Amino acid sequence: MVHRSLLLALLLSAVLGLSVEDAPDLSGRVHVIDADTFDVGEIRVRLHGVDAPESDQTCLDADGQEWPCGAWSVEQAEARWEGRTAGCERLDIDRYGRTVARCEVNGIDLGATLVSGGMALAYRDYSDDYLPQEASAQGARVGVWRGEFQIPQDYRRGPTLVVTDVAVVDSAGGCQIKGNISGTDRIYHRPGGRSYAATRIDESAGERWFCSEEEAQAAGWRAAR
Repeated sequence: MVHRSLLLALLLSAVLGLSVEDAPDLSGRVHVIDADTFDVGEIRVRLHGVDAPESDQTCLDADGQEWPCGAWSVEQAEARWEGRTAGCERLDIDRYGRTVARCEVNGIDLGATLVSGGMALAYRDYSDDYLPQEASAQGARVGVWRGEFQIPQDYRRGPTLVVTDVAVVDSAGGCQIKGNISGTDRIYHRPGGRSYAATRIDESAGERWFCSEEEAQAAGWRAAR
């Protein structure tokens, strides 16, 4: 159910001819629901651009041992922000009536913190804002990136599916974008993409590593769909 204060804000926006993005920003004390969903004051907020493991989701560590990555992500969020005051920029309303927002505590972006710590992934379906933080987390093997896991979106669709292989990047020069050749197609894969971990680079066949998307595109590669 949409909270009364949010309904009032949306009604005001409609009367004034404003978009959701123009509605008044919000602030309040944080109550963590899960790692990417908080109550900020009386408003239920879904963080923009991030997707955390479900609270009951498990992952595999580097030794193949199961661990409760979803509960861990919630605990990490609670330790950092429970009871703190957050300020949020409203961006949208999702299909569940939650406010989608970018939030900060003391000037620190919550989404960036979650993704850089491996507590959540960049939610590519909606934003590319946190791709650099995700690449850094994967390279450092922190949080869920320490082993194998299902992308949260896939877990919600089928919790019993096989976990996704997320082997950490291993390029001699430290560049993380994989330039793969498939038939006549030259395709580059970014860290965290669906085919990234399964893609192997054979430099003897003309495949290569790139340090940026701009470099890959200039060399004639296109982004994986």
